Amino acid sequence: MSVRYERLDIRTFDFAKADAFADRTIFQTKPWLDFVAETQNAEPVVAALSDGGEIVGYFTGLIVRKLRRFKILGSPFPGWTTSYMGFNLVPGYSRLAALAGFRDFAFKELGCVHAEIYDRRLTEAEAKTSGFEYAMGGSYELDLRPPEEALLAGMQKGCRGYIKQAEKLGVTIEEASDEAFADDYCAQLQDVFAKQSLVPTYEATRVRSLIRHLLPSGNLLLLRARDAKGECIATALFPAFNSHMYFWGAASWRAHQNQRPNEIIIWHAMKYWKKRGAEFFEMMGRRDYKKKFGPYEIETPWLRASRFAALSKARNLAKSVVGLKQKALGLAKQWRSS
Repeated sequence: MSVRYERLDIRTFDFAKADAFADRTIFQTKPWLDFVAETQNAEPVVAALSDGGEIVGYFTGLIVRKLRRFKILGSPFPGWTTSYMGFNLVPGYSRLAALAGFRDFAFKELGCVHAEIYDRRLTEAEAKTSGFEYAMGGSYELDLRPPEEALLAGMQKGCRGYIKQAEKLGVTIEEASDEAFADDYCAQLQDVFAKQSLVPTYEATRVRSLIRHLLPSGNLLLLRARDAKGECIATALFPAFNSHMYFWGAASWRAHQNQRPNEIIIWHAMKYWKKRGAEFFEMMGRRDYKKKFGPYEIETPWLRASRFAALSKARNLAKSVVGLKQKALGLAKQWRSS
């Protein structure tokens, strides 16, 4: 098999063709591309893959510029608050075959110096033989296909208890539809990060952009948890597409966490998207508190390739610097408020 990439004009491309693929994720849809393009000053890239003259799938990503001149192709790239992109392929077509033409497309046709792919259907065995550098990204996933009673039974006993506790305390869940939601969420998120002497990696402008682009599509759920007095004590965002719902973000005021709003807000989201056809809940990362809902572990290779060896090292260094900067800003904020 010999794959050929053809970049498409996204102004005229019929995204419904790609959206029809069973392996399509929310992060490859046009509303999400518009969100990333706006918040990262990025240029969307969609390419048709053909083999033997027949279309076998599509590639989705975005180009950003570093130091004004160096082009990076991310599908996605760390820091975009975006997960699985990569390919959408017809059943039976190999992702290794699709990767065979990727370097030439990224480096020669697009003129990029570095490229990354995080494709949910790519396996570690394939990554090992792909010729790309890679690191495994871990997460938790939950099967939503059993009935609600079985999903509750699959949770840890304490989690079920917290949901009941929240209900008894009068915590209610509100489905929101306003951009002002971003202010509630980000204020609570700052409180969450402050507990670890950190600051959030993004601001309310990014959340507003996400809401503006995704909410009209019907593929984004915004939730507020309110206490018995009507005060907003927790917020969360859950995008969904095809068979998967995703945990994009959640936050709550520390002073109200004893009312257990986080557990009941996630349970509401699970029921909401399950009723609308979601079969799996991708929890976006591996944090201990997510275990209580009864998920299983998944791992996906994150591939990267550079035209020059030094660029790969620079990427890793930059990632470490960002982490140190976040810690320093959190400590500085804590010192100013003391």
